[in-house]
Amino acid sequence: MKKKTIFITGAGSGLGMDAALALAKRGHKVYATVQYENQADNLNNISKEQNLNLESFKLDIRLEEDRKKIEYYNFDVFISNAAIGDSGSVSEIQVDRIENVFETNVFSNIKITQLAIKNFIKNKKGRVIFVSSLVGRVSMPFLAPYCASKFSLEALAYSLKKEMKQLDGINIDIAIIEPGAYATGFNKENNDKKYDWMKNKSYFKYKLDEIRQNEIKKWNFLEKKSFNSIIKQYINSVEDTRVKFRYTAPKLQAIFIQIERILGI
Repeated sequence: MKKKTIFITGAGSGLGMDAALALAKRGHKVYATVQYENQADNLNNISKEQNLNLESFKLDIRLEEDRKKIEYYNFDVFISNAAIGDSGSVSEIQVDRIENVFETNVFSNIKITQLAIKNFIKNKKGRVIFVSSLVGRVSMPFLAPYCASKFSLEALAYSLKKEMKQLDGINIDIAIIEPGAYATGFNKENNDKKYDWMKNKSYFKYKLDEIRQNEIKKWNFLEKKSFNSIIKQYINSVEDTRVKFRYTAPKLQAIFIQIERILGI
């Protein structure tokens, strides 16, 4: 296996952190960027303790001066992993909350991806991996701000894949990773955000307790405690000689999503 240099965003916690460490443990050089300085300190300490070829530093993809840091690095693979979420009824949520999610998950991710591609054009090769979600293919009720941003990211990634194939003499691969439900805390945190405002005024105020209880049951049932299956997909998307466009896990959740898409239910 050829060792690669990887630049990943959103590696301060959750799947991004686990993926960055897993890739470094496989001998790759990893630039693991995070939103906060204390997250970088934590990752650098782990890297030093475990003798990994991993360097972490603050890079908030929403800030232009932070995004420009990528221009000082040379790498083979760019993983666009940073994301936020929000929730609430589409019929009444303040649109600026949706705009905030899109600013990070779509616009800022595309802005930094364009900088990564500029690096790849110069080197005539590279690989961009977008971290989407299974809910970027089939949406969930009250989670539309996050789902819609991932739907958009998938469309952009697919267009980018087709466009890169038209560049003569340049080989830039495009792929997406679609995690399902994993117990990182991300899903429950974002689902709970809607209750801060829907409890005061909402068309659904009278049944919020029922909605909350159903969501708790759903996430407790769906969320996988082990991240191994999705971290394997991060690794495969980096190491596969012939990259696939879509990497998904857990397998059973991915199958159900595909069935829902086919049946339109």
